[in-house]
Amino acid sequence: MKLAILDRDGVINFDSEKYIKSPEEWKPIPGSLEAIARLNQNGWKVVVATNQSGLGRGLFDMAALNAMHNKMHRAVNQAGGRIEAIFYCPDIDASKSHFRKPNPGMFEAIGERFNTPLKDVPAVGDGLRDLQAAHAVGARPILVLTGKGRTTQSDPNLPAETEVMADLAAVADLLCA
Repeated sequence: MKLAILDRDGVINFDSEKYIKSPEEWKPIPGSLEAIARLNQNGWKVVVATNQSGLGRGLFDMAALNAMHNKMHRAVNQAGGRIEAIFYCPDIDASKSHFRKPNPGMFEAIGERFNTPLKDVPAVGDGLRDLQAAHAVGARPILVLTGKGRTTQSDPNLPAETEVMADLAAVADLLCA
């Protein structure tokens, strides 16, 4: 199975330091929806793994998170693509949750759900946490320069094997070549 794991905020949609709290605030990065569709058309199953501590902080509720994800699913579908599943962690940093990136729990759950080893599975993110979680399970960390990516690129803790791409469309070009 060809599986790709994507972070949400900063990779698929624009991010905000004040959190994305509603469907109205969820806006796709140009080319990201079409990139997911292109991945699907080339045999890739796309899964989202996203920290959503805004939920744990009380900035939005499950209804709002579900509405954001429904909007994302509809937008991807309209572009001709499909997201197989969304894994999210509502926990805040202080919780030290095994599922909150940079910890590997969400990725491990994805591997279990799809009954596939994560070795060399492309895992795309814009933040250090995304790439550290990918590295922890032997996945293939890919940094995009959208969202926090430009800042993350110079982080000394970036896993050495991290590939750097302009955006999700460039990742799709790479994986579909």
